[in-house]
Amino acid sequence: MGLGNVGSGVANALLSQMDFLSVRVNRSLNLRKVLVRDPSKHSNSQVPPQLLTTNPEDILDDPDIHIIVELIGGTEPTTAYLEHAVTAGKHVVTANKEVMSKNGPDLLALARRKQVRLLFEASVGGGIPIVGSLMNQLVANEIQSIRSIINGTTNYILTQMAYHRAGFQQALTEAQAQGYAEADPTNDVEGFDAAYKLSILASLGFHRRIGPDDVYRQGISQLHPKDFQYAEELGYAIKFLAIATQNNGDIQARVYPAFIPRDHMLAKVDGVYNAVEITGHLCGQVLFHGQGAGREATTSAVMGDVMEIARNLGQPTPQVPVLPPETHGSIRAIGDLKCKYYLRLNVADQPGVLAEIANILGKGGISLASVLQKDADAAAQTAEIVITTHPAREASLQQALGLVSSLDVVQEVNSMLRIEE
Repeated sequence: MGLGNVGSGVANALLSQMDFLSVRVNRSLNLRKVLVRDPSKHSNSQVPPQLLTTNPEDILDDPDIHIIVELIGGTEPTTAYLEHAVTAGKHVVTANKEVMSKNGPDLLALARRKQVRLLFEASVGGGIPIVGSLMNQLVANEIQSIRSIINGTTNYILTQMAYHRAGFQQALTEAQAQGYAEADPTNDVEGFDAAYKLSILASLGFHRRIGPDDVYRQGISQLHPKDFQYAEELGYAIKFLAIATQNNGDIQARVYPAFIPRDHMLAKVDGVYNAVEITGHLCGQVLFHGQGAGREATTSAVMGDVMEIARNLGQPTPQVPVLPPETHGSIRAIGDLKCKYYLRLNVADQPGVLAEIANILGKGGISLASVLQKDADAAAQTAEIVITTHPAREASLQQALGLVSSLDVVQEVNSMLRIEE
């Protein structure tokens, strides 16, 4: 269902490698129908015209179709298509992170009742085998944290800003020219895509129903090349992180740009690559790294799921994981986060300014780790100062920043980024 970039990759793999794939699963794999919106737009496709249809029922209600691959995207009408397919007793493979983030637990419960498979490896991390690992190889672990870079578009943009000191808009334009960013990049640069993916990983890792609304989200559009310059001077890289942690049953999930030490494994993940670091009580720290997007990587994940289902057709259906709607513990708000912070402020270049700022921060229980003065402007009589703090509570930091920004001697609080050690 769907013959876009990834859909055409899957269709081509099925058509051109039919013999190879059939040997691997010990049964014949045949592409029977492909749902498209307008067949005339696919006249140059490798898919024979007689396999194209504009009617979803031709696929959903065909008793000779055993596996349906959904690669349309979005939530409607795809959620209805997936419910129809599962109810009809068909096995399903999907790459749809939005549907699985918002409706995955309900669809998995339905698949369990209907005794069919619903696999979604391609919904997170492209070619990285992270979903299956959380459901199978790592299932014996009590997962303590998931720290990840799971959006290739934003990682490419931040890599351009870090190495070439490009501004955000310039780096975004380059990403669009290279085909890494959509014409409307909102879903990526404002963190929606990463939030969908993190909610899937956190739900699987913590065996809890965690939706995208449970994930704190902050985008990258406000980052400035100066932040990357100062990060490097302070020994950090800036990455767009998706983090979920569990402590005594309480879960906190967040997506935002953050400082991380330059020697951390995630700091070395550049370009459109993705990485997911899992920490479990048995496995310790495990890092998954690879291409997180693109036709070939996503096709690989989709085809892996298709072949897993095909290989086991006719066998007792493995139990599908069901995520309970509620369990002990809570979803912690971002205000409860405790970490170090980086602040960049434009202030009046006069004595006593730092003392006023430090006084407000101190009253909020926030102690300073370092202070650097940068870029004094003699004509405007202003200076830029960079502050890092010791660990502090987010709610206290936000309240203190509100007071700091109201000081007459503070022109602007230009940037606030969290430091993830």
